[in-house]
Amino acid sequence: MRRIVVATFTSLDGVMQAPGGPAEDPTGGFALGGWTAPYFGEGLGAALGKIFGRPFDLLLGRKTYDIFAAYWPYVTDPNHPIAQPFNRVTKYVASRSDRTLSWRNSRLLGNDVAAALTTLKREDGPDLLVQGSSDLLQTLWRNGLVDEFSVLIFPLVLGNGKRLFGSGATPAGLTLVKARSFPTGVIVATYRPDGAVKTGSFQHTEPSEAELERRRTLT
Repeated sequence: MRRIVVATFTSLDGVMQAPGGPAEDPTGGFALGGWTAPYFGEGLGAALGKIFGRPFDLLLGRKTYDIFAAYWPYVTDPNHPIAQPFNRVTKYVASRSDRTLSWRNSRLLGNDVAAALTTLKREDGPDLLVQGSSDLLQTLWRNGLVDEFSVLIFPLVLGNGKRLFGSGATPAGLTLVKARSFPTGVIVATYRPDGAVKTGSFQHTEPSEAELERRRTLT
């Protein structure tokens, strides 16, 4: 059985847009692209290496696919820790229209993305690793298809931008599987869905009339 695993960079306020560079995704006038760069160090790179070191296929929304397809096929270093697996693995692409996919080993998921992924998850094979793809993430979460989140939380607030959980996200509980912090202030946390949101209350219960009367008789 396959799992769908999300690995994403977010700001403290949940923005995930254009972490890699100024021109990566300026949609909506986003002008802070490349916000992860000042926080990377050897330790954080090693943590990413562990995520990409496990067997996986890529699961991408169309916009992220276009960004990746315009860059990674042209990184030809055979020892590059990201380009080498990205170029080799199968890329499953969610798109609202039929299109030609130029990047090697790329496949469209078809019109019903949720149904196609439900079928894929029943098959034997590596994890389906989601990168970027904010629109696709909303579909995955809404349909209960995400098995694990690895969230790299960066110590900054970006304000407006595409978010990991958009407006109207389905409420759900999460279990923290592991977490690690780094000297630059980045936290890498791994979560798994854990059913419905559990609630409680710290409010004091108002005493009943009978209890009030009992207290009065004791004074």
